[in-house]
Amino acid sequence: MATGTQQKENTLLHLFAGGCGGTVGAIFTCPLEVIKTRLQSSRLALRTVYYPQVHLGTISGAGMMRPTSVTPGLLQVLKSILEKEGPKSLFRGLGPNLVGVAPSRAVYFACYSKAKEQFNGIFVPNSNTVHIFSAGSAAFLTNTLMNPIWMVKTRMQLERKVRGCKQMNTLQCARHVYQTEGIRGFYRGLTASYAGISETIICFAIYESLKKCLKEAPIVSSKDGTEKTSSGFFGLMAAAAVSKGCASCIAYPHEVIRTRLREEGTKYKSFVQTARLVFREEGYLAFYRGLFAQLIRQIPNTAIVLSTYEFIVYLLGDHA
Repeated sequence: MATGTQQKENTLLHLFAGGCGGTVGAIFTCPLEVIKTRLQSSRLALRTVYYPQVHLGTISGAGMMRPTSVTPGLLQVLKSILEKEGPKSLFRGLGPNLVGVAPSRAVYFACYSKAKEQFNGIFVPNSNTVHIFSAGSAAFLTNTLMNPIWMVKTRMQLERKVRGCKQMNTLQCARHVYQTEGIRGFYRGLTASYAGISETIICFAIYESLKKCLKEAPIVSSKDGTEKTSSGFFGLMAAAAVSKGCASCIAYPHEVIRTRLREEGTKYKSFVQTARLVFREEGYLAFYRGLFAQLIRQIPNTAIVLSTYEFIVYLLGDHA
């Protein structure tokens, strides 16, 4: 009975810690997410740059100017949003993000913790196999449950309105999606989210390995003789930043595909068809549009989320 009560308390603790970590991270990094989503969109206004093209066959060697489309950078998109739409547009989608991030992180971390307990009884305890299966299971469940909220968030972030014009709020956007696309509209991009589970698996496999290394690296002994380890708050933040950075670089293309699938009135219909279309029309570099914004958003965000989660679990659980 006591064991059952303890397990229930642990689950609630992981729910609370995950929710707090996700909320803090979402607020601080919202502007970067808006910029990243705009960069991933097919409706991004590309800059036209003219390069000289020399014709060697001519007597004078004179050439002509060849126009080339160039993707604008992070600062150019930021400047465009501030000038045309105002600072408030940098927080588009924060409403559904706050509504969804706490429960999604809470569900994820609770599921991850519970799955790890189960898989520890099947595989070698706390091995990479356990971390991979636990992270994959938690990500699959979270993506399935939360996709409608993330769909509304992406639509709001992609909405462009000139300064002074009234923009749709969360409920209006959700109503518009339902009226134009039905229930299925809320699940656009879900296949890309499932493909993105690989990013979560890579991230948590690296994170758990780094955390294990930190715990096994003693730095100083405390007064009562117990050994302190280097897995402190900043150590966990660094581990989370490294793991998320590696995972984002490897699995980033699914993010671009997911944004394209969630665009309104889009020509993109399925995961494979979107991947082929983007590659044929824009080349392989299009799959990495917005990667820099993603890295400078996700690395600190993941560091904040995971370190806040670990700190709360320590403070309310293990420490007590």
